[in-house]
Amino acid sequence: MIRPAALPRPFAATVVALILLLLWDAGGLDVALAGLAGTPMGFPLRDNAFLVKVMHEGAKSLSWLLVVALFAAIRWPFGVLRRFDARGRVQLAVTALASVLVISMLKYTSRTSCPWELQAFGGVAQHVSHWAWGVRDGGSGMCFPAGHASAAFAYLGGWFAFRRTAPSVARIWFAGALAAGLALGLAQQLRGAHFMSHTLWTGWLCWVTAYAIDVAMEAGARLRARRAGRVAVPNLNES
Repeated sequence: MIRPAALPRPFAATVVALILLLLWDAGGLDVALAGLAGTPMGFPLRDNAFLVKVMHEGAKSLSWLLVVALFAAIRWPFGVLRRFDARGRVQLAVTALASVLVISMLKYTSRTSCPWELQAFGGVAQHVSHWAWGVRDGGSGMCFPAGHASAAFAYLGGWFAFRRTAPSVARIWFAGALAAGLALGLAQQLRGAHFMSHTLWTGWLCWVTAYAIDVAMEAGARLRARRAGRVAVPNLNES
């Protein structure tokens, strides 16, 4: 049983974010927003050196290094991670890796193509909603959700890992991961690699993944505590 007090704020935020995302999809804003960076001849910034080398390749490499560092920090904590117990460090590392894997698996099965493949931007594909399961758009697919944005959104779970012991750190960590994810998503938007909804859904899915892991770990901790409470303390006077 999950304590009611453990749910309200993150649960409400999750639902509100979901509603806003559904409204974004219903409003059909993706193509219009992509048109600000794209032309009928393609996306002029597609091969921009800064967007490709720094915001795409560099950010991805840095993210994987951070994942490795977080797993190493379970045993050898460094920096601010020294302030937290092993459980919090395990939760952060596992959440980051799980979030990346969830987004990767969904993207691998997606039939949605990237904006730069659409006819409106010089490609061959038709625009089809990413919720039209099984409907091909004529492109190569595998472009939803935004895998690259998960390089930052995967760390949203730090809020769950640290909120009980260091709320201020949790808020700063969350804000940093959110800002970085949006920046990476914008970079891909300018290149024509993703629609904005791809980025926003990635953020929401990473958050939900972190939320699910947090609930599971809390439930596991309570179960272990109950089991430990049932262990009888031996009475040495009876021996």
